[in-house]
Amino acid sequence: MALSPQWLDELRARITLSSVIMRTTKLQKSGHEWKACCPFHDEKSPSFTVSDQKGFYHCFGCGAHGDAIRWMTDQRGLQFMDAVKELASEAGLEVPAADPRAAQIAEERAGLHDVMQAAQDWFETRLASADGSGAREYLKSRGFDAHTIKRFGFGFAPDERQAMKAALGQFDEPMLIEGGLRIAVDEKEPYDRFRARLMLPIQDARGRVIAFGGRILESGTKAPKYLNSPDTPLFDKGRTLYNLHRAGPASRQTGRIVVVEGYMDVIALAAAGMEDAVAPLGTALTERQIELLWRLVERPILCFDGDAAGQRAAMRAVTRALPMLKPAHSLAIATLPVGVDPDDLLRQKGRGALEAILADAASLLDTLWEYERDLQPLRSPEDKAGLKARLIDHIDTIQHPDIRALYKRELLERFSEFAFPPRPPRPRREWKPGFQQKAANPTITPDASSRLRRSSEGGARDELAAAVIFGLARFPDQILRHAEALGRFAEHDRRTGPAIDSLMDAAEMLEPSDKSPISVPHGTIAPPDNTRFAFLNEGIDPIAAHDDLAEAVSLLVERPALEAALAAATARFETDPEGAFVEQQRLLKRKLEFEQRLGQMASKRAARAAQSISDRTNPLPAGADGSDEKETD
Repeated sequence: MALSPQWLDELRARITLSSVIMRTTKLQKSGHEWKACCPFHDEKSPSFTVSDQKGFYHCFGCGAHGDAIRWMTDQRGLQFMDAVKELASEAGLEVPAADPRAAQIAEERAGLHDVMQAAQDWFETRLASADGSGAREYLKSRGFDAHTIKRFGFGFAPDERQAMKAALGQFDEPMLIEGGLRIAVDEKEPYDRFRARLMLPIQDARGRVIAFGGRILESGTKAPKYLNSPDTPLFDKGRTLYNLHRAGPASRQTGRIVVVEGYMDVIALAAAGMEDAVAPLGTALTERQIELLWRLVERPILCFDGDAAGQRAAMRAVTRALPMLKPAHSLAIATLPVGVDPDDLLRQKGRGALEAILADAASLLDTLWEYERDLQPLRSPEDKAGLKARLIDHIDTIQHPDIRALYKRELLERFSEFAFPPRPPRPRREWKPGFQQKAANPTITPDASSRLRRSSEGGARDELAAAVIFGLARFPDQILRHAEALGRFAEHDRRTGPAIDSLMDAAEMLEPSDKSPISVPHGTIAPPDNTRFAFLNEGIDPIAAHDDLAEAVSLLVERPALEAALAAATARFETDPEGAFVEQQRLLKRKLEFEQRLGQMASKRAARAAQSISDRTNPLPAGADGSDEKETD
């Protein structure tokens, strides 16, 4: 069976060499490469290296060297075709069937490389001719010097329908058509695809010309501004990145790869000294192109315009990448100012401005959140539910379970904070010892009373919350003392919050006077069991009552925080079962202590009641309390 060099190149390109080798050899990451002790000879220090970017392994000790196929034959002991078949199955490639025409097809494909190179040579010649004067003026206006023009192979296609056929007469017409250089329509005479355009060669990873891109020079025409070759036996635009053969080696020096929207942007960056840029070719970034980028760096930077079209392009890339995410591999999104492309920015503000934008690139997660958050206003509960549904739809596409769980946690936390922001803090009057209420029998305002009644309907108020509300109403001088803790609690508790707010409103409207309590209108809320909460009983010492009320407020505020922490620990079981279990046990212990403290409040009341009875039945003799009481006339 004859396997063409092009097919074998495609197989090698689809295989990540390190993933093949690490199945039987333990590899350790070392910069952009991997290292290990050589599996082909005994050694104590690693001299065996694997490079995914270069596509080969090498041992500096014994000289072993090869690609993925060679590894399968030399280390695994497979026959060549068995190795090829196994790797092709993993890569999703179909091994060409045994066909007498296989060798002929391989020769034809190799011949196409000759056709494309001949076309490139002709385009360059035409740029230097009198016909190319307009194209040369355009390149000069873009600031491209002779070195850049020569390096990137700029050329020119004259405005003639049969010029290429005449120039490349050594090749048969079908080869020109198969290479995408000529167009055949029905029974009409074929004609040149590229006419009156500035031409650029598109090259594969080995630097061979496989296609062309052409930019129109005349403004105001109906023809598309940019025209690329169609897919051919050599060119698949979804699997090709423009300038990859130059940017790959540069990225190993810079540690990054930048993806811009078009090849003219790539050339502008290169002319400014930024060599590590590539571009897709007329399509949104594909899964295959993302895999090519991840072979170079773990976090490629996608640089898009700041307009609506640029945002949509960014989101298309994000949605393509989400199912493919794997540990340490993601995308970064750099957004240019609206109406400015990389070339404009470089001209106006220089390389430093673009470098700063690239250094400040947003994460894939941030880009996803900001796009969906700003997609439409959240004016109603339905709008908020729509945002949450869109976020969950994105999350569900992520295949890696750990990454999916982490994205879900982060995005839903952001959703909750954005959709249900805390109420703004209210100004509180500073509490001072000795504060008393001025008016006799002050009452909660009708509006506050209505809020309190609504908040307590339907069993929303439990016994502790009711006790705190009645305790604060009985001792209003304590409200401002606990204002900070009560304010934080009211902001996050939808059930008890309105009642706390109403009491704080009433306390702030009153001025110091006497010790009269705030009146809670009859029927607003059911009184709690005063056998558990001593501060609700008549005759209790005010200092003891204040201490007990402070303990009750502390318990009320602590409980939701404890419950939230328990819920978070439980949610972590999917990603961190061991850590979640330890945290859950610690919080359950705290919850038990909480319940004990709550129970001790009733014990305190019983102890004080017993002491009071003892004091009444066994009064101390005069002076027994240690005082020096003297008789007076």
